Amino acid sequence: MTIEMIGITVLWIFLYGYLIVASIDFGAGFFSYYSLVTGKKHIIHGVIERYLSPVWEVTNVFLIFFMVGMVGFFPDTAYYLGTTLLVPGSIAIVLLAIRGSYYAFSTYGAKDNRFYMLLYGGSGLLIPAALSIVLTISEGGYIRERDGHVELLYGELFTSPYAWSVVILALVSILFISAAFLTYYANKAQDYPAMAVLREFAIGWSMPTILSSLLVFFAIQRHNPWHFNQMLGLSWMFVLSLLCFLAATYLIWRRKKLGLAFLLVMLQFGFAFFGYGASHLPYILYPYVSIHESITSPAMGIALIVAFIAGLMLLIPSLYLLMKLFLFDANYVQGKHSKH
Repeated sequence: MTIEMIGITVLWIFLYGYLIVASIDFGAGFFSYYSLVTGKKHIIHGVIERYLSPVWEVTNVFLIFFMVGMVGFFPDTAYYLGTTLLVPGSIAIVLLAIRGSYYAFSTYGAKDNRFYMLLYGGSGLLIPAALSIVLTISEGGYIRERDGHVELLYGELFTSPYAWSVVILALVSILFISAAFLTYYANKAQDYPAMAVLREFAIGWSMPTILSSLLVFFAIQRHNPWHFNQMLGLSWMFVLSLLCFLAATYLIWRRKKLGLAFLLVMLQFGFAFFGYGASHLPYILYPYVSIHESITSPAMGIALIVAFIAGLMLLIPSLYLLMKLFLFDANYVQGKHSKH
């Protein structure tokens, strides 16, 4: 395997980790606000808070690794995406800051304020919508290079069916992933009223998730036929993704093996995410940036690979300890002792 393939694979693993962890976080924020508005806060807020308290600090580690690594491995991406993503990237950073502020000040009573909860819950939907623009732009057709300057074509972006289909998929996916995990987490906590409510959320967002996935397929066929044909060559990965989805939804519906159900949800998005990424190669930004032409020097590439694999090997045990000591500690998960 070449340096560029190892590099993009490691980066894609980090991005997938962010997809799962951040989806649970963002969805939990939305459900927390929704429960406040609908009068169900007393049912599910405790479970959500116990999950978020020890986890929110590490969520963005995956994203930071990915962004630094992308520029390090493939410097041309900074030239093309640095300018075009200035506005959506800035919006995402502001929204992330709002969420961080909520976490920081919730200890002092902000979590009982409806306005703060609105910002917290709303940012959970707006951040993935802003970040999904990166995947949209990577398909080509939204960037123009003229006189040494790169421009983002906002008109084409905001009127593109493909762009909106990706935004819709991002929104419903985070809600489905989050609801599936929180259903399992509430069941683990033996908080069955919360589990019942969160299970309804998971089942309710399951069909929109699969429909929006099909919508993206149809939209990408029209927007970028080359990529669509590449995806057909890896159709087995998307079939496995669908089978995992059906099995996970069935288990959640039957209230059986909810831990396995969430694992199947992870596999569902794993097969789809890696199938999408593999079919997009060799392009990072179609048709401007290719992993073969944009890779950094061999010495730098090897150093980055070693550093990122070491980081991954450090991050995985850290997450395991976090889950063992906090998230799935028998007393903590049932709220029998303070998060502090």
